[in-house]
Amino acid sequence: MTAQESLFEAAPAAVPLAERLRPRTLDEVIGQPHLLGPGRPLRVAFEAGRLHSMILWGPPGVGKTTLARLMAGAVDADFVVLSAVLAGVKDIREAVELARLQRDRGRATVVFVDEVHRFNKSQQDAFLPHVESGLFTFIGATTENPSFEVNSALLSRATVHVLKLLADADLSLLLDRAQAALQAPPLATAARTRLIGHADGDARRLLNAYENLVAAAPDATEFDEATLERALGELLRRYDKSGDQFFDAISALHKSVRGSDPDAALYWLARMLDGGADPRYAARRIVRMAIEDIGLADPRALHLALDAAEVFERLGSPEGELALAEAVVYLAVAPKSNAIYKAWGAVRDLIKRDGSRPVPDHLRNAPTRLMKSLGHGEGYRYAHDEAGGYAAGESYLPEGLAQTRFYEPVERGLEQRIAQRLAELRQLDAAARTSR
Repeated sequence: MTAQESLFEAAPAAVPLAERLRPRTLDEVIGQPHLLGPGRPLRVAFEAGRLHSMILWGPPGVGKTTLARLMAGAVDADFVVLSAVLAGVKDIREAVELARLQRDRGRATVVFVDEVHRFNKSQQDAFLPHVESGLFTFIGATTENPSFEVNSALLSRATVHVLKLLADADLSLLLDRAQAALQAPPLATAARTRLIGHADGDARRLLNAYENLVAAAPDATEFDEATLERALGELLRRYDKSGDQFFDAISALHKSVRGSDPDAALYWLARMLDGGADPRYAARRIVRMAIEDIGLADPRALHLALDAAEVFERLGSPEGELALAEAVVYLAVAPKSNAIYKAWGAVRDLIKRDGSRPVPDHLRNAPTRLMKSLGHGEGYRYAHDEAGGYAAGESYLPEGLAQTRFYEPVERGLEQRIAQRLAELRQLDAAARTSR
């Protein structure tokens, strides 16, 4: 029997294709060469027969459960599966008791927790003493960043291995296996490319779509793009609107704008909207970009961003999305300055660290006779009555901070003129203080 046949030897037709093609040996696993290649961490653990507690972190359909099963099989350990979506502390206790029973029989146990990020703190804490004592090997699978979703105590006892989306070449190989398993007609080149794009690195998604395609067209002699469209309907990219993929895409959009790349900015905006992101959230972030990365180098950027947000509210999708696209292109090509962003951060940092410095007397409000008698407002110079509308040499900061500079404009866009104006005013201040 060939290795290819071994993939399907005990696979009833009623079992989903993704389950039928689940690898039964490490060599059948597709993808993850950074973990499974020669000399790589999990390959070494497999070959040595020494498992360690771990967290498998990666997007859906990249082999987290498969690897956990194979690791248990590699050391001939019992494989106990808990789903954090359904299980509770009672189920954890039962798994612990089973592991104790198996230990007494001389057998090892692997406890696999799928969606471990869904367990709360107390549920995660229930594993700690048993992982520490070595009663069982703990393997958690998560699509969320374990730095935020897994307790630090459990995280410190487990090695985190990051799994990646499958490459197109990996998915193409998987399609070949699926075609052999179903003895299906060939895929036209364009349909194959479209199906792999639809999978977006997710093996399970690819196999489910392909199985639906074969079932929808049992009499086809070749699967072309038209057949694929009828079978799958609207192709949607995977887009996690609350997890890491969401924030990664927003980060890419923001950095593309900051890096003055309008093409990349348009690409990431389209990726977000195509994947189901709320355009209103995108609009808010575009406004933030105008403030943070363009600022006073081009004040029109903020107006354009606000206008785009308002246009979207009036038109909705898809017409209003064009206004958002216009805004990100303008922001990308506009002169950049983070001077306001830095100045605001510096002020906030100082205020958090500094004491509550009193307002100088000449700046205080003096609405009553008593307050005036205490010197409030005394010596204040009304700028409009001064030459050029500027009270040269006056100080408006608390005592001890008179020469502090928070805002330093950059030599780009309108801020060049602002910098020139500030330089002129500071020269007037210096001259006024020298003449006193």
